[in-house]
Amino acid sequence: MNAGSSAHATAASSSSSRRSNRWKYEVFISFRGKDTRLTFTDHLSIASEGGEYTERTDREIEGSRITIVVFSKRYAESRWCLRELSKIMRCREDQEGKVVYPIFYNVDPSEVRKQSGSFGEAFQKHERDEDPNEVEQWIKDLNAFADLGGRNLKTTADRREGVFIQKVVGDIIGLIKTSDSKEAKHSVGIAFRVEEFSTKYLDVRGSHDVQIIGIWGMGGIGKTTLARTICEGKKKNMVSLQEQLLRDILKQPDIKISSVAEGTKEIEKRLGSMKVLIVVDDIDDADQLDELVIEHVSFGPGSRIIIITRDEQVLNIQKVDKKYKAQTMTDEEALELLSWHAFGNHCPDKEYIELATDVVDYCGGLPLALNVIGRLLATKKSKSIWKITWDKLRNLPHGKIHETLRLSYDGLSDDHVEGVFLDISHFFINWIGTHVMAILDSCSCFCVESEIRTLQDRCLLDIDSVMFRMHDLIRDMGREIVRAEYAMEPRKRSRLWHHEDVTSVLRDESGTEAIRGLTLVLPENSDEHPFRTKAFKKMQYLKFLQLNYVKLTGSYHHLSKELRFLCWHGFPLEVIPEDFDLRNLVLIDLSYSKLVRVWEDSDLLPKKLKFLILDHSRNLTQLPDFSKLPHLEELSLNGCKGVSGGYHFFAQMKMLHDLDLRDCNITDDAVLESLRSLSSLRILTLDGNGFNRLPILCGLSQLEMLYLNHCTNLQAIPDLPKSLFLLEANYCTELEIMPDLSEMLEMTELQLKDCSKLKDIPNLDNFFCNMDTIHMEGCTSLTATFKENILLGDVIGGLSLSVNDIPRWLPYVARADETVKVEVPPTFDYIGGLAVCIIYSSDNSDCTGSLCIHVVNRTQRTCFHIWPMVTTVTASHECYLWLGNLTNKKLNLKGGDKVRVHADFIETEDDHQIKVKKTGVDIVEWEFSASDMTYVDYDRMPYESDEEDTDDDTELSDYSSDEVQPCKRFKSCFANYTGLVLVHSGCAAAGHGREICRGSFGDGGSSDSVGIRHSSYPR
Repeated sequence: MNAGSSAHATAASSSSSRRSNRWKYEVFISFRGKDTRLTFTDHLSIASEGGEYTERTDREIEGSRITIVVFSKRYAESRWCLRELSKIMRCREDQEGKVVYPIFYNVDPSEVRKQSGSFGEAFQKHERDEDPNEVEQWIKDLNAFADLGGRNLKTTADRREGVFIQKVVGDIIGLIKTSDSKEAKHSVGIAFRVEEFSTKYLDVRGSHDVQIIGIWGMGGIGKTTLARTICEGKKKNMVSLQEQLLRDILKQPDIKISSVAEGTKEIEKRLGSMKVLIVVDDIDDADQLDELVIEHVSFGPGSRIIIITRDEQVLNIQKVDKKYKAQTMTDEEALELLSWHAFGNHCPDKEYIELATDVVDYCGGLPLALNVIGRLLATKKSKSIWKITWDKLRNLPHGKIHETLRLSYDGLSDDHVEGVFLDISHFFINWIGTHVMAILDSCSCFCVESEIRTLQDRCLLDIDSVMFRMHDLIRDMGREIVRAEYAMEPRKRSRLWHHEDVTSVLRDESGTEAIRGLTLVLPENSDEHPFRTKAFKKMQYLKFLQLNYVKLTGSYHHLSKELRFLCWHGFPLEVIPEDFDLRNLVLIDLSYSKLVRVWEDSDLLPKKLKFLILDHSRNLTQLPDFSKLPHLEELSLNGCKGVSGGYHFFAQMKMLHDLDLRDCNITDDAVLESLRSLSSLRILTLDGNGFNRLPILCGLSQLEMLYLNHCTNLQAIPDLPKSLFLLEANYCTELEIMPDLSEMLEMTELQLKDCSKLKDIPNLDNFFCNMDTIHMEGCTSLTATFKENILLGDVIGGLSLSVNDIPRWLPYVARADETVKVEVPPTFDYIGGLAVCIIYSSDNSDCTGSLCIHVVNRTQRTCFHIWPMVTTVTASHECYLWLGNLTNKKLNLKGGDKVRVHADFIETEDDHQIKVKKTGVDIVEWEFSASDMTYVDYDRMPYESDEEDTDDDTELSDYSSDEVQPCKRFKSCFANYTGLVLVHSGCAAAGHGREICRGSFGDGGSSDSVGIRHSSYPR
């Protein structure tokens, strides 16, 4: 035979898992005997199993859980190898859970995929001598194998076969350990989270004080799964929970409690001197903690109490020592978890990748949703049925997901906060928070700030920077609550958003006074027939209306007088009709409208208006009389190039905070001079205008942000207000003169990219320590003295310049793709962090990339991916410098640590790559300012050891859902704890299958924990 193969048998016992009963063999190796039988494959076989080769048969391929295919130079010469390859591929398609692992041994995957090089030569012969249909199938199978990933000797471990084999064996052992998909799908991402929680929050080897730690997050995110690695639990009422707590810790099964009050006293009396670990799950009320006497004084020194809740406010009331917010899964983890459930493998089948990615995006890293949807889709075999099922799920949330997420909604305190949640979930996701709060305030007798905070505490709302964000599944839960009120009668619902429901109600003119909000978004060139305004006649209490690119006919007096929010992109009329009652409106957004003038003077003008947005209304020529809008805070005219009259009305806007005049074709000095009267202005945006000079704006004492990007005629910026903390004047190619910034002590960010004529900024180096970020890439005329002076400063968020080399004061330097190696001296009294500098360039102009700095602490076994900036390279082959500081408040470096630093760019486009040419590092001994973490994202990642690592003491054990075992770290840390109890105070998994389980922490101790485990994952 020309090909060799090996099947390593694993005996199956009566107690084997489902995987061992199903698979006769663990590993099958397919390889070209003449190439590797006595070399690589022999070493791999011995390293992985130590067994002998057996004869190759189809039954061995079918019976093997994992198949390794070793592609070598002469592999394709053998028709036996290629036939075996096809057999492997057919088994992969037909057998759920089969894993195929390619190895590219001195062969590039592209040679396999394209049949080039030695593979091309072999196929020229096969095409002459073999069945054409069979050859065509071989080509398809080779293409498929080349896309499966695996390991490539050429790009791994510097071609060192010994190290390469160790990495391969590590991969295979990992696959064997997780070969039962039921086990694997519950272990995805858990090890890293357990390690992070144990080291940063639990601190069981640290303080001897009693510590209470809170875990909080939205339903289904995996809070309880994290706790399961510590101990098990059960669902009971409060008296039963108190009994459980005492029985499990004191090991006295006959303890009886008659009332909550008696239980509280008993816990306080009998557990006060004991060192315990207690996990209390699913707490939604701080009173429950009082009844369980969860207080620092209730337990002995060194005790740890973990509280799990959906509501952060519970932890605030309890005043916990630390709070851990459960994190969603990364995209990679989510795709793997979905794949185990849907495909029985760690990655999706090739033809399902796009659909699987859509599912991952929709689930937003929520394990519960990935679990439920993955299992549901696993029963749908064909791609078309898969797609139909997925489309249905997106429009009608799965019951189990909906019920779990709804628990957070059901726990809201009153109808008012419920209403705020429903309003946001239907109409205001991705809107600016201050806008939404002003709109909702106007609908209520009191401020909604408290309600917004409650929604945040219960993980029903995120505020990302200034925007309101909501997880897609939380949004869909809110919309489903309203839909279910009147599932078959949309006209009776309080809020309408679904396209078919809205068009039906408007077409039939069947709307009722129950409707509080309505949104209909059509494409810009929609051929939808106009609706009649009479369709709104009965919607007397309508407050929120969005009608993008919708046309109406009839009198506008039919629209509700109660409107607070009007968003109508593509408004089709030249002027707002006089009979449209605008008096209660707080926000009007008529972007991309046909307006020539905004409105005629009448008694129905929006005198309560705070926000007016008329962006890209290109026909607009005349601005309205702003004296009629005394409360106006924001005015946006972005892209309104035709406005020629009404700028003098600016002087009447005494409350204006934000003015956007981007791309308004402003060249008239009179327009600019009118800005000087806006004494309340905080944000001024003048990007893309053609003026040559800017008026002196130092009289605007409230101005904080000034944007002058792409003002390509601007030659000088005169004195600026001392209140300014951000100035952007990127791509001002004629700019030569900047003001003296020495007295502008509030300024923290300065952006002057590609201001190619700028030579100097007076006294910038004198107040450099105040700055967080400075971008001056492409400022090629800067003097050498200026650049030398500012390179000696300390900019937390980063300094960017056009410079060719690393400053000489950085002692640790590496070239190109090399890693900087740093050993922290043990003599340092204080470590502020790391100063990092890179030189980068691109062969392409106008390409964008995100800088990622990887910091691996091999001593502490931690890994950070740090994202300090996004940059755009505008000139090919030009070298740029970035210099910034990474705070030790995140890195936690200590004397003696061995640290590795590597930098690269993650590009937005594959063809436009930014390359790091040099990296320099130094250890910072001074303390950073309070704002030093504001501008930089630190992502702590799972630690991946390299070939130099030999210490395995801190490796985490695998996590299995069938038999939940604590990791090695927990076993050793909790060996001396008296009791370990997980208490479910009101688990959402009622009615799920349960089983009694028992586990021991420590060696031979009596600290067994007895509980009832819910079989669902996760809650």
